[in-house]
Amino acid sequence: MYEVTFLPILGSGIAAAVIGYIWFHPRVFGGYWMRHAGISPEMAEKAKRRMPIYGFVGVLAAMLVAYVMNYFGIAWSVYTWQQSLQLGFWCWVGFTAPPMLGMILWEHKPIRYYLITTLYWLVAFCVIALILLY
Repeated sequence: MYEVTFLPILGSGIAAAVIGYIWFHPRVFGGYWMRHAGISPEMAEKAKRRMPIYGFVGVLAAMLVAYVMNYFGIAWSVYTWQQSLQLGFWCWVGFTAPPMLGMILWEHKPIRYYLITTLYWLVAFCVIALILLY
């Protein structure tokens, strides 16, 4: 990672949204996740109308993550795919996994719900970091 450029950040945002669409699909982890998130089938059906807006906001949010990660990659001199995966892992360990523990501690969600949500972010962070490398 040598500089902050728009195309890898855009690609990272799109990739994270696609991963999220697959990850949280009802046939993958979405059914379990929705039950424990308190999302009823009726709520999910109503949300389908707003899905393009939600998807767009999701891409923008992932682009923000990519933008910040790009600066970290430059500061930490990330130049290889191994270093890139380390960047994704350590950003996840430091900025996602601990704060999301509140779901278990305070919201009394099952550990599996926590794992589904946080492991999505681990995969997304690693993919983002790899895309930013190129």
